[in-house]
Amino acid sequence: MHYFDLTEDVSTAQRVRELAQGANSVFIPQCGLAPGFISISAYDLTQRFDSLNRVRMRVGALPLFPSNALKYNLTWSTAGLINEYCNPCHVIHDGESREVLPLEGLEEFSLDGVGYEAFNTSGGLGTLWETLRGKVDYLNYKTIRYPGHCELMRFLCNDLRLGERRKLFEDVLEHAVPITTQDVVLIFVTVSGSQKGRLVQETYTKKVYHGKVGDSELSAIQITTAAALCAMLDLHRSGELPQTGFVKQEDVPLAKFLSNRFGKHYA
Repeated sequence: MHYFDLTEDVSTAQRVRELAQGANSVFIPQCGLAPGFISISAYDLTQRFDSLNRVRMRVGALPLFPSNALKYNLTWSTAGLINEYCNPCHVIHDGESREVLPLEGLEEFSLDGVGYEAFNTSGGLGTLWETLRGKVDYLNYKTIRYPGHCELMRFLCNDLRLGERRKLFEDVLEHAVPITTQDVVLIFVTVSGSQKGRLVQETYTKKVYHGKVGDSELSAIQITTAAALCAMLDLHRSGELPQTGFVKQEDVPLAKFLSNRFGKHYA
């Protein structure tokens, strides 16, 4: 059987890769938003450069109307969220592959006049850190939140040590933080490098809002996650992707993805 998944868990993706060796079927993990589409869009930008300096990948699924101290509502898997906040993060720093701590590397930026923060989280790079190793000086992935969220999560994960008791952490969040379908997904990729001897920066940004798909009202994270997986399945079915072995997300051309009947939700 062919295999597709949505995992952000690094060890799971590595196990899938081992299973794919010599297989007569295809194995395509990480077919979501991040990891997933973020790698497709970032890799497309990198192909416009003669040499690469920095690749910054930022993604967030945020409530449109935050009303608690965390400035956050649950929009997807709570266990997956905790994994991202607690597991080590892959980066390339000064040309070398490294692991860094989650909830570190805090930065602030504005998009369309709204202030955000971003910080290290695990899994979002997918396999791109391997693909670009030796080709880029700096590569990292960070999750976008409203300002103040990271400080409170550090308190919960590190000071209260809930990162060591993840089931309890999950129960606390699901008991106290409401779910919402009124959300927005932010995608923000910046690549800098050399083009014809000049240092150039190019940026890809996108916002996807919750909305109606068919007869169903879906959140933005539901739309982007489902659209990415369905697009990958559709492209494989039509013969536009390899039919055997391990396939990375960045193996898929952005234009081909966006022209797909499911990928168009990103377009």
